[in-house]
Amino acid sequence: MRDYHCIGLMSGTSLDGLDICYVQFTKGPQWDFKILKSYTLPYSSKWKEKLRSAVDLSSEDLLALHSEYGFYLAECTQNFIREHKIEKLDVIASHGHTIFHQPHRHFTLQIGDARAIKYNTNKTTVYDFRSQDVMMGGNGAPLVPIGDHLLFSKYSACLNLGGFTNISYDEAGKRIAFDISPLNIVLNTLCNKLGQEYDQNGDIARNTAIDNILLQKLNALSFYKQPAPKSLGIEWVNAEITPLLQNVSVETALATLTHHSAEQVAAVLNQKQFKNILVTGGGVYNRFFIESLQALTSTQLIIPDQQTIEFKEALIFAFMGLLRILGENNVLASATGAAKDHSSGIIA
Repeated sequence: MRDYHCIGLMSGTSLDGLDICYVQFTKGPQWDFKILKSYTLPYSSKWKEKLRSAVDLSSEDLLALHSEYGFYLAECTQNFIREHKIEKLDVIASHGHTIFHQPHRHFTLQIGDARAIKYNTNKTTVYDFRSQDVMMGGNGAPLVPIGDHLLFSKYSACLNLGGFTNISYDEAGKRIAFDISPLNIVLNTLCNKLGQEYDQNGDIARNTAIDNILLQKLNALSFYKQPAPKSLGIEWVNAEITPLLQNVSVETALATLTHHSAEQVAAVLNQKQFKNILVTGGGVYNRFFIESLQALTSTQLIIPDQQTIEFKEALIFAFMGLLRILGENNVLASATGAAKDHSSGIIA
């Protein structure tokens, strides 16, 4: 038995904030974990706008933001270590924030130069987990399935409700994983137009009628017919989803997209006939979405404790950083479509 102590940093596409998670991993016959400390630092309106508009920056300004955000991550990490008086620390793993994700062109970009974290904390730091995978023919996503497989194997499947919905499960000795549909990346953006951060409990969607014509158009998008592995990005949302919402009210778009995503997730669950599924991510707090999904499937939706709901991705990136410094594979080809399993991430 050997214990390792790691910090994971995660910034999701829904721009909720920076998740920081301090985890103890134990290597025995099977991997085990315990979240020791965790915290979400909400983004200021300034940082939200910087990250949201980064896709439109010039090359020079994007590089400047990459550096600036790296020092911001370093400051947040230092404060977290100091506040919780953390002494045992083997590795810090930083996902960064995704600006571009175009695996078909063999590139993906997560900004936040983690060398700033290494410089400011003097701790081994692993970052840029996705680029190697897209160079190997993979989608660079989803990466979380390695953690689902080694840390959460007691569940039939794992469902994450974040910017996008994604799922992973074991099938024929392999971990299968893919993005299913957009969720908070669209819902939160729509809510911003109403002066709200998000649709609390899904109340706006619950109290608004859906647009059946829009729903049909959404369900007809070609992505849903593609075989796994497959992944989604902001570029897809801008090209495929946004144009469909031009002629409906914000409230109608919220209601219809919520129902659309529930339908798409339920279709996968019903096809695979899972007994139960672990559900995590910010979308868990959208009661209307959860109720809509449960009404469409017989699969039992298992919602865990608050720490696991909110920090599962951050803890798995901490785990991926640990696997990287141990020289073990941390990306599954069956999930991303890469040529082979591999150990990914730049070590600073």
